[in-house]
Amino acid sequence: MTTLENDQLRVSIRPKGAELTSIFHKPTNTEHLWQADPSVWGWHAPNLFPIVGGCLNNQLNIQGKSYPMERHGFARQSTFMLVESTTSHAVFSLTSNSQTEAAYPYRFEFQVIYELNESTIQVTYRVQNEDQQTMYFSVGAHPAFRVPFNEDEDYEDYFIEFDKEEELHTHVLSSAGLFTGETRPVALEAEDTRLPLTKHLFDQDALVFKSLNSRQVSLKSWKHSKAVTLDFADFPYLGIWAKPGAPFVCIEPWLGCADSEGQPVPIQEKEAIQHIGAGGVFNASFSIRITEEILL
Repeated sequence: MTTLENDQLRVSIRPKGAELTSIFHKPTNTEHLWQADPSVWGWHAPNLFPIVGGCLNNQLNIQGKSYPMERHGFARQSTFMLVESTTSHAVFSLTSNSQTEAAYPYRFEFQVIYELNESTIQVTYRVQNEDQQTMYFSVGAHPAFRVPFNEDEDYEDYFIEFDKEEELHTHVLSSAGLFTGETRPVALEAEDTRLPLTKHLFDQDALVFKSLNSRQVSLKSWKHSKAVTLDFADFPYLGIWAKPGAPFVCIEPWLGCADSEGQPVPIQEKEAIQHIGAGGVFNASFSIRITEEILL
């Protein structure tokens, strides 16, 4: 386990998946990350690569061949190497190998870089194409935050606040986690910026937003001023999910998404797919900030 620490936060990261396992806010003595109860949902904050969401028939189609690919990709199940570490900085690396090439026939290095600065954690995904061909991929984050923050509160005391007014429509997912082509409206409160959390909000799976005005969202309570804020300017899609009735919510910046129902498509035609030319490098960052803002 690797620990980053300052006078505001203590952050822990494990080698499996280069996954955050703890975001502990010292001034309020609060653990903000879901602690991966395996009887509910056994993850903390998985990193998603080389796909986001599910593939049709759990197969990726690359250069005329089909490759097995689990939902959200293999990175979260892989062991990363810690290649740099200080009290405020850590770099984890996953390089292609015979096991990854059986599911994803590209040579690559995928780094997850953590930077701690006061009460903010910046997470950077760095993908290097070490192949002689164009590489196609998706990447995203899946951090789960404890709700409520305090034991004397309820889930329904919390809401997600968007930094701009929104008219939300979620893209509907099937029971197999694929887009159906349908959308449905999602009601907001308080000048169309606040999404109340309820225990039935995710009965039909994740909320998936593809055209937000906002590039920042905050998890807040009606009862106090503590907040968890995500800035995700590099990520055009946002997923919000919880296992129904569970005491957490995932706020998920994505560069990529699940397949749609219907016929399979080659990887280069997947929605929101990213690509890097031979020898190229890709970077995208988001941040998690713990604050005690005044709630207006």
